[in-house]
Amino acid sequence: MNSPVNRPVMSRIDQPPQTLRDIVQERMREAIIAGQFAPGERLVERPLCDQLGVSRTVVRETIRYLEAEGLVEILPGKGPIVAQLSWEDARQIYDIRQMLETAAATACARNMTPGLAGALQDALKVLQEAVAAGIPGPMLRATTEFYRIIFEGAGHSVAWEIAQRLNGRISRLRAVTLSTEERQKPGPAHMQEICGAIVSGDAKAARTAIERHLNDAKRTAQRLLKEE
Repeated sequence: MNSPVNRPVMSRIDQPPQTLRDIVQERMREAIIAGQFAPGERLVERPLCDQLGVSRTVVRETIRYLEAEGLVEILPGKGPIVAQLSWEDARQIYDIRQMLETAAATACARNMTPGLAGALQDALKVLQEAVAAGIPGPMLRATTEFYRIIFEGAGHSVAWEIAQRLNGRISRLRAVTLSTEERQKPGPAHMQEICGAIVSGDAKAARTAIERHLNDAKRTAQRLLKEE
């Protein structure tokens, strides 16, 4: 019998396999973000079960999860609907993002290493390729990964947890603002500016690049949401 000292060490699971619930959550989240379900539209269990080929239990768990992300509302007597996205909610989200992201970008620039620079540049390349392909799901996932590297490089793990709780609504706003040509500068151009400033180790330029990006997106979201 192996002693505790000689016991074989189990290898770490770097990326656990997705469960069925994870897959359903991802598909429904992306469908809402991409606008396949309109704001205010009812989410009826039976058609969702038929479309996805899963049980009502999985659909109900997914709806509860998406409610926690702010993508779904449960209305008395009506059931789950796709949450409305108001300008007031969007304004608060942009204000929170500005606080978290400017601090993360500044710290990441100060912590710059060759390895971190390479990871951020690789993430930018994936993001640019996803934007060129024009498919919302991969594009939004690539954007999330780009920011994850910034927060990780900054050492701001708690701030990233907070950002992740808002990620569904942040992605929904991104989908709204990316689909218009009314921005002062395209989103990918902002990302390139942010990446360049951080990789150069210029904390002040990184902060400025984040502020320009968010102010541009915020103005666009305000105009579009108020029109709606």
